[in-house]
Amino acid sequence: MAELPARIQRLTVPHGRRILVTSDIHGNIPYFEGALKLAGFSDRDELIINGDFLEKGSESLRLCRMLMELQKQGNVHIICGNCDDWAEMYLPAFPDYAHDYILRYIKFKRCGLLWDMYLEQGMDPLEQTDFRPAKKLFQEKYPEIWDFLGSLPHALETDRFVFAHAGMAPGKPLRDHSASELDRVNALLQTDRRFDRWLVVGHWPVMLYGENIVCANPIIERERKIISIDGGCTLKDDGQLNVLILPELDSEDFSFVGYDPFPTGTALDDQAEGGRSYYIRWGDSEVQVLDRGPEFSHCRHVRTGYEMDILTKYLFADSEVTGCNDSTDYVLPVHAGDTLRIVEETGRGYLAKRNGVSGWYRGRIRRDPPDAT
Repeated sequence: MAELPARIQRLTVPHGRRILVTSDIHGNIPYFEGALKLAGFSDRDELIINGDFLEKGSESLRLCRMLMELQKQGNVHIICGNCDDWAEMYLPAFPDYAHDYILRYIKFKRCGLLWDMYLEQGMDPLEQTDFRPAKKLFQEKYPEIWDFLGSLPHALETDRFVFAHAGMAPGKPLRDHSASELDRVNALLQTDRRFDRWLVVGHWPVMLYGENIVCANPIIERERKIISIDGGCTLKDDGQLNVLILPELDSEDFSFVGYDPFPTGTALDDQAEGGRSYYIRWGDSEVQVLDRGPEFSHCRHVRTGYEMDILTKYLFADSEVTGCNDSTDYVLPVHAGDTLRIVEETGRGYLAKRNGVSGWYRGRIRRDPPDAT
């Protein structure tokens, strides 16, 4: 169904209004509300949700309803991402075999829009053996949601900008694209694509572009006119929800805020940047456990042979070879007085973030009050 023609909308914004762009909320309402508060979003701004507001988080159905209400204000513009295209299952050409895949997906993920609908209807998703009856029930119970999702554009365009969830094809008229050409382009920045208009995308978490240093901040490539903003919200233990800020629609004076809920503290000691490091990340996370410990385990990355200590709770299984949560042994450069965001406090120091970059800090920290931002 991904080869459906893309839906394109022209974006018109009154002169002088700020444009805020976020993406990949993935059912995470606290991050969404925190990011909007941090960016100072008001009815004087325009907000673009650049796809993937559903799935992977714990409140997809509730967030969907929130966005439906926000869209009624007229200054909120929502784009369909590859995780938001559930309305396609009600199209006549939807293949019957896909219903079995959907049920397996629901049971594996244990979250998402359909999972939430099952629970709201008093049904245990794990006890279901056939998705088709629920599909019919959900069509009757949630018609406004299917209308909303089925109407969302796959891209918004202006003379100088295209906002699409994942990418587009250079030199091809936007209206000639399929949905998949806009919402399923992986690792766009690792291609040789460049554009005449600014292309703003999410979809591919920006930290996946790093080799040994993990940074969740947006990547702005001015020469190729690409801005990638997915900060790994929900998906990464140290992720954040980024909001790109344009002072007005024709401006290239880009700025951003990145929200996460981690407690903050002030570094009390200097720390020099570490030497060699590596980042084990999604899609390439298989490790061999050489020495399993109660807090840290010494592991060898299967593909590269690189060895590092990984938090034992980040290992997926008790077996010798297993996947793991994204992990790094990078040692942050820190000056006394720097503000750090504390992701993990361990017996060996802190996994922390400084200006969007994740790494380890071995010094002392003075904790800020819980309500400090």
